[in-house]
Amino acid sequence: MPDISVEQPFAGLLRDHIRFELTTSQQYLAVAVYFDAAKLPRSAAYAYRRSEDNRTDALRMIGYLLDRELPVGVTGIDPIRSEFGSSQDAATHICALESERSARLTDLAQQARRANDYLGEQFTGWFLEKQIEEAARANTLVTVVERADGNLFDVEEFLAREQSGRAPLSTGAPPRIPGIVSRNSS
Repeated sequence: MPDISVEQPFAGLLRDHIRFELTTSQQYLAVAVYFDAAKLPRSAAYAYRRSEDNRTDALRMIGYLLDRELPVGVTGIDPIRSEFGSSQDAATHICALESERSARLTDLAQQARRANDYLGEQFTGWFLEKQIEEAARANTLVTVVERADGNLFDVEEFLAREQSGRAPLSTGAPPRIPGIVSRNSS
């Protein structure tokens, strides 16, 4: 039986956020392709991984709506920017995406709290906790690119050090949709 009491603004906001996550996933893919074309494999790997992470988060959100027997209504995505003037431009763009993502996740949590939707609030908590690290990572990347002052080898070296030994952020993650398999499934 559907949990009609939850069909409040939180569920609608979550559906909108799923669209944002899928758009962000594609935007990271465009940035990854830019870095790959520029022969920056570590930068590309960072963006490819974030693309997959955003898609996985969207699937977790879809799974939440399905588990709560709420309508999902997957739609298209927003326009994607695929041209960048420099690595700094691309890094700044994804940093802005992470800032917007932080604000949207915070709005989701606030809406759940206002609606006394404790399950929704708990669900968004994991994303907020993870987002702190993701936003910090994007800010750090922008700082490193700026400090490299055009020496992208330094950026690649930094990312090589950062990416080696980094544990996946999957502890306590909401479940994904059954049947979806990934190398970093939770």
